[in-house]
Amino acid sequence: MLASPLPLVPSSYVDGYHAACRIDKEFADRYVRYTAIGDPAADEVVAELAERRSSAEVHATIARTLQNHEDLPKDIPECLRGFMAELPDPPEWFDMDLYRAATRGFFRNSDMVLGALVGGAIIEGFSTLISKSFRVRGRILDNGVRRLKQNLLQLLEQYMPGGILPGGDGWRLSIRIRLVHAASRRLLTETGEWDEPAHGAPLSAAHMLLGAAAFSARLMQHVQTLGGDFSAEEREGYVHVWRYTGSLLGIPEAIMFRDFASSIHTFRLGRMCEPAPDDDAIIMANSIVNSAPIVLGIREPQARRAMAAYMYQVSRELIGDGLADQLRYPDSKLIRELPFLRMKNIGERMLRRFIPYWGARRSRARFSQMFEVSDMGQHEHSYSLPTSVFDEDSRTW
Repeated sequence: MLASPLPLVPSSYVDGYHAACRIDKEFADRYVRYTAIGDPAADEVVAELAERRSSAEVHATIARTLQNHEDLPKDIPECLRGFMAELPDPPEWFDMDLYRAATRGFFRNSDMVLGALVGGAIIEGFSTLISKSFRVRGRILDNGVRRLKQNLLQLLEQYMPGGILPGGDGWRLSIRIRLVHAASRRLLTETGEWDEPAHGAPLSAAHMLLGAAAFSARLMQHVQTLGGDFSAEEREGYVHVWRYTGSLLGIPEAIMFRDFASSIHTFRLGRMCEPAPDDDAIIMANSIVNSAPIVLGIREPQARRAMAAYMYQVSRELIGDGLADQLRYPDSKLIRELPFLRMKNIGERMLRRFIPYWGARRSRARFSQMFEVSDMGQHEHSYSLPTSVFDEDSRTW
């Protein structure tokens, strides 16, 4: 094994770093450097809130702050006031026309976005060390259901008209997720449940970047494979919105992708820097596939097993046999599912074009399904933060 010229590179990344250097050393250097960095601004807020306030008070303080972001309450901590002041308003580069284009493409293809997320992008994300913090915290199946619902809700809210703009539901949810990440990072670090020399910082800036790349351009690739019809403008708009979302999630501008092409490059090279899937990745990826039928409302055991088997096969075809085997998916079926699913989706697109009434009704049904599967019930608008590194010991959040 070669020694890394970067003295702080976590040991788990050394081999992947050298492989990525052969393609783009500048990117590889940046990526592994940010595996050791969390989110200093959010970390400071969470640490101060935890020291001075109860969990219920933290929830109320964050809720009042985000709901009154234009006229902040006078009694909030100064660190939280400073944090809010540093949040980026839509910068000069933010293009409202691209945002509107992304919204059109998202809602026209919402069922394929759902399939691309569940069968492709989130699985590929969890095939990295991103999985480790989630597995350590426990409640594997519940974690899978919650994670899917939270990701779906975030997508839905940020592509709703105005949702990602200051004060919108997507804007508030992104900031809330950022603070949850900071609270989780603090708990993992303080309780000794994390090997920082080997794995870098838990929920690092590099992993936030890789997740954003997976859920933006990489997800768009999976949607295209499934038969989606995002136009070039809508596809760029989809990534454009994620670029702004990434800034709300605390991803430093120095490493953030700019467009579809750079997002794909980020995903490819970031994955290359990561170590091969370990037991945590295997556990979390499989929990996602087995959670998906529950998220879709399928609870009868036999029907759940049938749907999970179908999703395993579609996911295998999206992510490739190599990764699927590493994640210990069931063996591939002789008959492929993806060509039939793609033909079905393309056929529906043609029907929408030639039978507008049917298309409008079908679009409403898909829109309603997206709301149903992303429903988090009483926790949807919660601003509580985890209070224990292990979910079973934590106050509900």
